[in-house]
Amino acid sequence: MYFDLRLWGLTRGARLHIAAAVAYGLLTAAAGIARLVLLGVLLGKVLQGETLDALVPLIVTAGAMVLLRAVLQYQKEMVAHRTAASIQLRLRGTLHDHMNRLGPSYFGQQRTGDAMLSMVDGVEQLETFFGQYLPQLFTAVLTPIGIFVYLVTLDLPTALIALGFSVLTIVAPAAFHKWNKEGSIRRRDAYGDFASEFLDSVQGLFTLKSFGQSEAKAKVLAEKAHAVFKSTMWVLATNAGSLGVTIAGVAIGAAVLLVVGAGRVESGAMEFETLLIILMLGIELFRPFRELSQLFHQGMNGLSAAHGIFSFLDAKPLVADGPLTAEQSTGNPKNTKPEIVFRDVSFSYPGSRRPALEAFNLKIEAGETAAIVGESGAGKTSVVRLLLRFFDPGSGSVEIGGSDLSTLTLDDLRKNIAVVSQDTYLFHGTVAENLRFGNQSATYDDLRRVAEFANAAEFIDRLPHGYDTLIGERGIKLSGGQRQRIAIARALLKDAPILVLDEALSAVDAENEHIIQQALERLMAGRTVLVIAHRLSSVRTADRIHVLLEGKVVESGSHDELLANDAEYSRLMEAQATAEMEGPSQSAARATGTAITSPEDIPTGGIGEVASMEPTDAILRAEGMGWISTFGVLMGLIRPWWKKLSFSFVLGFSRFLTLIGVGVVSGLIVAAIRSGESYDGLVVLLLVLAPLTAVLHWAESWVSHDVAFRLLSEMRVALFRKLDQLAPAYLLRRRTGDLVSMATQDVETIEYFFAHIVAPAFVAVVVPVGVLVTVGLYGWPLALTIAPFLAVTALSPLVARDRVDRLGSRSREKLGEMNSHTVDSIQGLHEVAAYNMGRHRRAEFMAMAQEYIDVRVPFFRELTLQKIFLEVVTGLGGLSIAVVGAMLVSSNTLDPGILPLMTLLAMSAFLPISEISTVGRLLADTIGSTRRIYAVQLEPVPVTDGKIGQVRGTGIGLDSVEFSYDFTDFRALDAVSFPIEQGRTVALVGPSGAGKTTTAHLIMRFWDPQTGEIKLGENDLRDYVLSDLREHLALVAQDTYLFNTTLRENLLIARPDATDDQVAVAVEMAGLTGFVETLPDGLETVVGERGAQLSGGQRQRIAIGRAFLKDAPILVLDEATSHLDAVNEQMVRGALDRLASDRTTLVIAHRLSTVMHADLIIVMDRGRVVESGTHSELLARGGMYAQLVSHQLSGVGATEGV
Repeated sequence: MYFDLRLWGLTRGARLHIAAAVAYGLLTAAAGIARLVLLGVLLGKVLQGETLDALVPLIVTAGAMVLLRAVLQYQKEMVAHRTAASIQLRLRGTLHDHMNRLGPSYFGQQRTGDAMLSMVDGVEQLETFFGQYLPQLFTAVLTPIGIFVYLVTLDLPTALIALGFSVLTIVAPAAFHKWNKEGSIRRRDAYGDFASEFLDSVQGLFTLKSFGQSEAKAKVLAEKAHAVFKSTMWVLATNAGSLGVTIAGVAIGAAVLLVVGAGRVESGAMEFETLLIILMLGIELFRPFRELSQLFHQGMNGLSAAHGIFSFLDAKPLVADGPLTAEQSTGNPKNTKPEIVFRDVSFSYPGSRRPALEAFNLKIEAGETAAIVGESGAGKTSVVRLLLRFFDPGSGSVEIGGSDLSTLTLDDLRKNIAVVSQDTYLFHGTVAENLRFGNQSATYDDLRRVAEFANAAEFIDRLPHGYDTLIGERGIKLSGGQRQRIAIARALLKDAPILVLDEALSAVDAENEHIIQQALERLMAGRTVLVIAHRLSSVRTADRIHVLLEGKVVESGSHDELLANDAEYSRLMEAQATAEMEGPSQSAARATGTAITSPEDIPTGGIGEVASMEPTDAILRAEGMGWISTFGVLMGLIRPWWKKLSFSFVLGFSRFLTLIGVGVVSGLIVAAIRSGESYDGLVVLLLVLAPLTAVLHWAESWVSHDVAFRLLSEMRVALFRKLDQLAPAYLLRRRTGDLVSMATQDVETIEYFFAHIVAPAFVAVVVPVGVLVTVGLYGWPLALTIAPFLAVTALSPLVARDRVDRLGSRSREKLGEMNSHTVDSIQGLHEVAAYNMGRHRRAEFMAMAQEYIDVRVPFFRELTLQKIFLEVVTGLGGLSIAVVGAMLVSSNTLDPGILPLMTLLAMSAFLPISEISTVGRLLADTIGSTRRIYAVQLEPVPVTDGKIGQVRGTGIGLDSVEFSYDFTDFRALDAVSFPIEQGRTVALVGPSGAGKTTTAHLIMRFWDPQTGEIKLGENDLRDYVLSDLREHLALVAQDTYLFNTTLRENLLIARPDATDDQVAVAVEMAGLTGFVETLPDGLETVVGERGAQLSGGQRQRIAIGRAFLKDAPILVLDEATSHLDAVNEQMVRGALDRLASDRTTLVIAHRLSTVMHADLIIVMDRGRVVESGTHSELLARGGMYAQLVSHQLSGVGATEGV
């Protein structure tokens, strides 16, 4: 038996309720003892020839004890379930609070999937520990003491034997505890590793499919799923040892009690009636141990989960919060100037040998606009992270208003800073909910005001539900520019005295950038502003510009002063200014039309390419299949292992035969004693059958779990492969946290069906029928008496099945919601912390946890009522056999010596059926989980393989292509036609949401057009085998996804068989050589989840390195250099130009310098091609392209002298 002191520590505040559950359990046991004592007395009176009339008081009292036991059992279980729910709720809150305390700095080095398991699944696994195991453990310990006290009054030697075996049954399994604990830790680590890898793989499916590596990733997941299987079976082996000892102790203890009792009756030391009472009491004496043994599997999962939970709680935050109250603070920035000072700051990220900042000094006066520029990785974003106290400096200090940040509470600090991050994170929810991160009390008028400033109001108004439109996880239903404009509006709504813009305009097109920049400049008045940017237009109006190089400020001054210095700043800006000025003269640009000065003048871009989708259930619903069809699906899955499954049926049947055999032999021994016959052979048989039950129980458990967990391993990989077929379209409608929940919790739940339901269900049918036939041979009235009770027991699980299954399914959905919310909170923790939204996100999470309890407690109530009903039927069934048997004995139609045997045999018929009743919860959960998983498998695959394996030609042509995302009539592409001739470069430009990225995705065949066609060479794209098609395409996406592995492995996704020399060339071409040399382990450095250890520019260069390494004949560059500084952009662009020189290339970009030399420029707006031509041709027409040029040139006008 297991008792963990640290888990017990979590019960503070609920121990009185646990004590109440234990008290009810003891009273339940007492009522059970009374029932069986009365039954033993009843049998003794019958054998003594008492009339039926004289037995009526005993019969009525025994029946009353059955009902009383049921009432007490209900109270015990419901008190325990409610107590467990309250402990879980409090623990979830504790874990969420700790997540907020750990902050983004901690999770930048951890994996989200592992933390999610602890916060949701781990706590769920503890429900059985707190709600069932713990009360049952105390009951199992205390019940034998009560029985011992009673048995002492009957017979001291048998009382001592009963106590001895009870103690042995409790203590002996502890020998396996060390192995169990070590195995549970390994199992939890393997489980967390799989969950993290699955989340990483699903969120990176877009990248995996782009490079044709999703099947390779499926093999990695298969290895990790198999590791879960192996570690689970090791734990099961040691756990089954504990179980075997318990079962053996129960069976052998009951056998020894009977044998010793029989000997004492034979010697005259004990009355025969007392022997009958002991025989009956053996059932109740060891019952708590049997019930406890049925919880061993859940106990195993609970121990495993506890390891993950305590590891999480033991993690220490890298940043300790300041004083808890404003009064304790040495200063409050609200009452002082918003002046920022960095004093001789040195800082290195954990595990890094290279300082991010070194001897860094910076002062930003209150009301001043300061800009920081520098190459990627120079330390610019590190300044922001230190200012927000995501990290503390290794030496030196950071101050606001003269107060060291360490003396301020994190809330006091961060409520004075509004930040727009380079990596914009939007949460699953509506536009309004995301905007209100800036101010929870904001009205819709406030939302519209800031949206207009950020030039977001127009596209928001065109969304299906305006500000109440769901935008998906990470804002996936919006374009990159639209996400960034919402982030800007969110920061403006906060109205903080300090505004930080970290590459705030990197994903915004030129027209929107011009308007937003003007709005920001108006809003900067009276605020302290820190601007981090690569673009000249974003920093040239700053009061002071600070240039960073390798973590140090190397020069500072105004734009003009720094240009005059002709040093590092000039070097950074020269390439960008020169590229822009290579275009037409400003006078030529102005001749194209009037400059745009307000949002109304701007040519309106299309709405978000996916945001127009109607809201769908982000959490997969457990609907659509009845329990019969669910069984059919599950049995279909098990076909490859049907031989092992059949063997588990045989073992299960044999186990119950031995259990019944113990009862039959016990009855025959009693009959032999009464008739004075020898029973030595029966004693030997009994002592053989008793331990055999334990051996067969262990064997059945091992075989059934082996089958189950092998299947689970396959199911997890099958789920990923199906998601691979459905992605990326399907992922727009689903939340990745919920999908991980399916691969972990839902798949794990299905194990119950194969390990705890199928074989017992088979036995529950066969054994009662066999018992019924056997009883009928001795007397058909006995068979008729027990038959209705058996029928009711067998059919009872079907009663109210729909309600139970519905509640079980809803609970699986609620767990999926909590998982999704947790993933969102962890991966968006930078925004949660920066906007002081930790308490708000906690309140949302706790509301979900309470909703889960509001579903789960009624679910347990229904199951408890079913279980209690079965207890009553079983108890009354055994009593009815005794009563009818007494009638038959009194009428001389039944041998009195056979009656105890018939009673024991009849009661044993209920054992397999009652065991099924105890897995009612597992059955309902299994049905809900199967429905959810099967719903994914039933999803139609949107993009199917063609038959042509060899791709010929690289010319691409779009002909009358029309495309709409699911659930919307809005056309993301409307009659789009243009060629991309072989070896030529075509550029797509236009406002955010115009359809540019959608076009690229159709070429990659992530979706197929509804009408029209896209040809590659002479064939429609749909005719090609997908893997062969994508082998000819290299995509550099706007949002670079890096996996939580080494930098080398991230590059090799493009070409797994690349040599070291080929990797080195790709690194050099992408401008990564110098950066790699600074890493602690070079190319073997782990980059973190989504590349969290790297800057935006570094991540983008890795994506470019992938394109060089793949060396495909067709290049698709979607904002490939948007996050690069000017120097690196010039170098990388030169390399890309050389790469594209003999390739078919599609370029999507906002920057003029990126597209002006293209052979053909396509201008798109609202899903249509509005004009096309070369750079000079489009300028001459004076249309939308010319207006884009005009605004971009206006941003560099001050650099004409460069």
